[in-house]
Amino acid sequence: MGFFWRKKVQEPPMWHVPEYDGDWEGAANSLPPAGDPPDGTAPLPTKRRRFRWIRWGLMALSLLFLFTIIWLIVTAPLGRALEPLDDPAMLFVSVEGQPIARHGQIKDEPVDVAQLPAHVSGAFVAIEDKRFRQHWGVDPVGIGRAAWTNAQAGGIRQGGSTITQQLAKTSFLSSERSMKRKAQEAIIALWLESWLTKDEILSRYLSSIYFGDGVYGLRAASRHYFDSEPDGLQLGQAAMLAGMVKAPSRLAPTRDLEAARERSKLVLAAMADQQMISEEQRAAARMARPVGQGARVPTGTYFADWVSPYAAQMVGADYGLATVPTTLDADLQRLAVRSVINAPIGDAQIGFVAMRPTGEVVAMVGGRSYKKSPFNRATQAKRQPGSAFKTIVYLAALRSGWSPDDIIEDAPVSIDGWSPSNSDGRFRGPITLREAFARSSNAATVRLAEKVGRDRIIRTARELGIQSDLTDSPSLSLGTSGIPLIELTAAYAAIYSGRYPVDVTGLAADRDGENVGRLLASQARMDSDEVWAPMLDLLYAAANDGTGRRAALRTPTFGKTGTTQENRDAVFIGFAGNLVVGVWVGHDDNASLGNISGGNAPAQVFRSFMAGALQIDGARGPRLPRRFGAPPPPPPQLPPVNESDNPMERIVREIEKIFS
Repeated sequence: MGFFWRKKVQEPPMWHVPEYDGDWEGAANSLPPAGDPPDGTAPLPTKRRRFRWIRWGLMALSLLFLFTIIWLIVTAPLGRALEPLDDPAMLFVSVEGQPIARHGQIKDEPVDVAQLPAHVSGAFVAIEDKRFRQHWGVDPVGIGRAAWTNAQAGGIRQGGSTITQQLAKTSFLSSERSMKRKAQEAIIALWLESWLTKDEILSRYLSSIYFGDGVYGLRAASRHYFDSEPDGLQLGQAAMLAGMVKAPSRLAPTRDLEAARERSKLVLAAMADQQMISEEQRAAARMARPVGQGARVPTGTYFADWVSPYAAQMVGADYGLATVPTTLDADLQRLAVRSVINAPIGDAQIGFVAMRPTGEVVAMVGGRSYKKSPFNRATQAKRQPGSAFKTIVYLAALRSGWSPDDIIEDAPVSIDGWSPSNSDGRFRGPITLREAFARSSNAATVRLAEKVGRDRIIRTARELGIQSDLTDSPSLSLGTSGIPLIELTAAYAAIYSGRYPVDVTGLAADRDGENVGRLLASQARMDSDEVWAPMLDLLYAAANDGTGRRAALRTPTFGKTGTTQENRDAVFIGFAGNLVVGVWVGHDDNASLGNISGGNAPAQVFRSFMAGALQIDGARGPRLPRRFGAPPPPPPQLPPVNESDNPMERIVREIEKIFS
C-alpha cells in the first residue's frame, strides 16, 4: 500500500558534460544534444513519470480500502443479520381457526452457537467451510482448492466462499455475480472478522441463511421441517438442514426428500472426515424426514394473495409466524371449489366470489388452477359485465321516479348512429320495466338509460362503490366498461343490504360485532322502501322467471345475468339468505365461449353453491319486504323467455319450428 512504505530509488549517474571551452556553437549554457545518453540508459524524466503513476495508483487503492472500512464502521450495522425480515410472515386462518395459507417469509429468533449441540453447528462448518476456525474471513487455501476442482470438472462444482463471506453477502450485498461484488464481499468479510468472534459470526450466519419453503434462519427451519427447537435436533436432522444451504429450493425435503437425504450423507461423511463425529456415529445416524405441520399449508392461494397486502399493513415486522384471522369460511370455500370444478365450462376460466351483504368475503376462486395461473380473475380481471350492469341502470330509473309496472318501448332505437339489437332478434313493443329487465332487453334498456341520463347512472354506480372507469357512451347501459367481479358483486351487496357503499374485506379484525354495527351506523340508507323494494322486485323477476331462472332456489332468490358480445363473457350475480355471489366465466384471450351464456353455466354454479351454502350457513340475511319474507310468491306471469342469449340457440329453435 503506497503510503505505508517508500522504496529508495537510486538516481541514475549524471551525464558527463565537458566544460565550455568556447568551441561549442550556441549559447554558453546550452544543453547537450537531444537523444539517449552514450551509455544507453533511458531518459530520466520517463522513468520518474512511470514510477510516479505506480505510486499514485497504490495510494488510491489504499485510500479506497480505508474509506470502505470507514464507511462500513459508520453505516453497516453489525446486527443486521439478526433483525427480522421486512416482509412479515403470516398464517391466515379461517373463521373456524383452520390454517388456509401461509404468506411471506419466516424468520425466527436468532440462535446462539454456544447453546447448540456440537453436531448442529459442526454440520454446517463441515460442509460449508471446514477451515472456518483458521482463516480471517477469506480463505486462500479454499479458493485454490475450489479453482482446482472446478478446472478438473470443466465447470463450477465447488465454491470458495467462506461462512464469513456468505454472511457478508446475505446481510449487506445483493446476489449479483460479478468481480465487483466478490471484492466487496471479501472486504466486508475481513471487517466482520475484525469486529466479531468466530462464534458470533457463526451465530449470525445460522440465524439468517435461507432454508427453502420461505424459511430463514436455523430456528425457523427446525420448527418448520422437524417441529423441533435447534438444540433438540438429531444428527441426521442437523445434517439435512446443513446440506440444504447449497441449493435450498431444490434440496428442501418437502420438495425432493431423496435428494435431501443424499446430500445429508455427504454432510455426515464430511463430519466424520474432519473427526467431528466417529464412523460409528455416522453409520448409526438416522436419515431425517420432515414432520412439521407448516410444510403442508399452501404458501399461496387466490384469497391469501388478495388479502395479504392489507394484512401486511396491520402486522409489523417481527420474528416467527403471525396468525391472521380472516373472514373466509372453510366449509363455504370447499363448496365453492366443488361448484367451480363441476361447472360445465369446458376449457374456459372462471372467477367466483361470495360475501356477506356487509362485505365480508367468505369464499373466493380466482381460476381453475392457482398452480398454473395465480392471476385472480375474481379481483384482478376487468371484464365487461354485460347485462349484469343493467341493475344499476334500472336502480337509477327507480330513483328518478319510474316503477316496475311503467311501460318502456322495446323497439329499434338509434343513438349517434349506433343501434343496439336484442339477443333473440325480436322487439316486443311496449312492455313493463319488469319484463324488460327480466328478458334483459337491450333496446328497452338503452332507451330507458337515455331517458334517465347517463350522468345519473354513473353517479349511482359510484354511490354503490364502483371505482372502475365507466365510458360515457350510449353502450354504457349494456355493461361495456370493464369492472372487476368483486367490485360489481359488492354493488349488488349494497343493493341487498340497502346501505352503501359496502366496504369489502377479507380480514376478521375489520369485522367483529362491534365494528359491523359501527359500519352499518356510518353507512347511509341507500334508498327508501319505495325504491329498494321495487329493485328487489326486478331482481326477483330476472332470477325466477327471466334469463336467470336456472339460479332460482326454494328460498327467495335475486339476481341478474350478463352475456357480452359474441359470448366472450358470461356473468351471474345474485343473492339469497345471507350471501351475495358473483360468477364470471370466460377465456383469458377474450375468445368466444360458444353456447355458454350468463343464464346457463354461471347461473348453475350459483345455484349449486347456494343450495349447499344455505344449509351450511343457516344465517339470515337483511330484512326483506313482507312479500319476500314469506314463502316465495308465484312469479309475475311473463311470456316465455329464452334461456340463453346465444344467437345459435335462436337459429336452432327457428329450424325446429320449420320442421315441426
